[in-house]
Amino acid sequence: MHDLSPTAAVTRGSDELFARARAVTPGGVNSPVRAFNAVGGTPRFIRSAQGPWLTDVDGNRYVDLICSWGPMLLGHAHPAVVAAVQEAVSRGTSYGTPTEGEVALVEEIVARTPVERLRLVSSGTEATMSAIRLARGFTGRDVVVKFAGCYHGHVDSLLAAAGSGLTTFSIPGTPGVPASSTELTLVLPYNDREAVAAAFREYGDRIACLITEAAPGNMGVVPPTPGFNAFLAETCRNHGALFISDEVMTGFRASRQGQWGLDGAREGWAPDLMTFGKVMGGGFPAAAFGGRADVMAHLAPEGPVYQAGTLSGNPVATAAGLATLRAATGDVYARLDEVADALRAGVVDAFTAAGLPHVIQSTGSMFSVFLTDPADGPVSTFAEAQRTDVAAYGAFFHAMLDRGVHLPPSAYEAWFVSSSHDDRAVDHVLDALPAAAKAAAAVSAPEARSTRTSSTGETE
Repeated sequence: MHDLSPTAAVTRGSDELFARARAVTPGGVNSPVRAFNAVGGTPRFIRSAQGPWLTDVDGNRYVDLICSWGPMLLGHAHPAVVAAVQEAVSRGTSYGTPTEGEVALVEEIVARTPVERLRLVSSGTEATMSAIRLARGFTGRDVVVKFAGCYHGHVDSLLAAAGSGLTTFSIPGTPGVPASSTELTLVLPYNDREAVAAAFREYGDRIACLITEAAPGNMGVVPPTPGFNAFLAETCRNHGALFISDEVMTGFRASRQGQWGLDGAREGWAPDLMTFGKVMGGGFPAAAFGGRADVMAHLAPEGPVYQAGTLSGNPVATAAGLATLRAATGDVYARLDEVADALRAGVVDAFTAAGLPHVIQSTGSMFSVFLTDPADGPVSTFAEAQRTDVAAYGAFFHAMLDRGVHLPPSAYEAWFVSSSHDDRAVDHVLDALPAAAKAAAAVSAPEARSTRTSSTGETE
C-alpha cells in the first residue's frame, strides 16, 4: 500500500503560472476544460511526463488518466515515438511539399479502416469541417444532421443546441456563431431511431450528411445502442445522404480499427466518410478525413471542393503518428483492456462501499463514471448524461488529485489509459479510490444536496 493520506500539495508554481496566464490568455488556458472551472481550484501546470506519470512545475507527480485526451495510447515519451520524432526533426520541421512519411501514415490508416482515400489535416475540427464541406459539395444538398451531446470540434455549423422539437432546425449554442451558420443543422437526441427517421421523412431530399461520434465520448462515454450506427448508415444510403463517422476520439483507441472495428467490421457496413485524430498523431497536431474513393475524388485538386493547409502532413507529426500506430500491437490493446478492467472494477468496489450511486460505461478501454442512480438504467442520451452529480464529481476529482491521480477535470469526459500504465500505477489509483469515493459520497448525500438547492429549486 502507498501512503495516500491527503496532503496540502505545494502548488505555488502552478498558482503563479495561472495568474500570469490569465493576464495574457482568456481564462488562462488554451482549451476551456483545462481551466478547472468545472471542478474548481488551480489547474496543474505540467513540466514533464513519462510513461503513465505527469510531473507538475512544483514537482508533484500524478498517475495520468487523461493521456492528452486520448492520443497517448503508448504512454508519454515512448522510446519509439521519441526516436522517430528526433530523427524527423533532424531533417527539418516543415517543407510545404509532399513527403514519404505522409504516404506511409495514410497507407497505415487505410489498411486498418474501410476508407479508400484519405486527406491529412492538422486538427479534428479541420477534419470534421472539411468532411461536411465535401459532403455538401458531393450531394449538392445543404442540411446537416447531428446529435445533441456529440462534439465535432468548434465548427460554427456544429456548435448548436437542440431546438424545441425532435426535428427542429437548431439555434446557435455559443455567442459568436450567427444563426445563419446553424440554421441548416438539425440536432437530434442520440440513440433515438424514431427521431432520425422523422428527420429524414421531413427533410430527406435536403440532407447532405449525418455526422455522429462513432461512440460519443464528449458527454461522457455513451455507446451507441446495438445496431444504431448500422441503422444510421442504412438510413443515409436510402435517402442519398452521406454518413460521416467521427472517430477523432475513438479511432485506433477503442480498438486497432477504432469503434468501426467493434461494430461496422462485424456487421458488414462502412461509413461514407470518416474523421480521425488524436492517436494517429502520437501527441502531435495531426488529423485526417477520408472515405469512399468516388466521394474523395470531389476534393481539390481532382474535384471542385476546396481544402488546403500549410501544415497538413507535417513531417514531424506524421513521424510520431506512424511510430505510434506501428507500435500499437495486439499486446498493447490487450494491456489497455487489462488496465481499464482493473480500474473499472476498483471504481465499482470503492463506490459501492461508500454507498455512492454510479453507472460506468465503456467502449474499448475508454470509460466514464456517471454519478447517477443505476436504477434509472444506462445513460443513452445527452439529457440522461446531464443527471450526473457534478458537485460530487468535483469532490471526487480533488480527493484523487490530492492522492496523486489526475482525472479529467470534468464530469462529462472519458477516462483514458495507456499501455504504459504498469501495476504500480494501477495500484496507486486503486489505493486512492476508497477515500475519494467517501469524499464524493459526502457531497452526494441527500442532506448535502439539499444545501445546494435554492428555494426556487434551481442549483446555485
